[in-house]
Amino acid sequence: MSDVCPDTAGEGMKSSWPELVGKRGEEAKEIIDRENTKVTAEIISENAIVLAVVVCDRVYVRVNDHGIVTQIPFVG
Repeated sequence: MSDVCPDTAGEGMKSSWPELVGKRGEEAKEIIDRENTKVTAEIISENAIVLAVVVCDRVYVRVNDHGIVTQIPFVG
């Protein structure tokens, strides 16, 4: 995603967080918000249907029914 969103994912800013899969969604949101101050993490259901629109200041944190991150969060 860094090619698509260079202003929020470039210059040393993280653009994906594979290490957060398996963590609690709230914890993942806090980590993302802290590690890349140009984006806002949003917790959503792993089954949520979202438009395939790139938004460079957003990171979806997909969680299961137990609030556990099930997919790699990334900018866009």
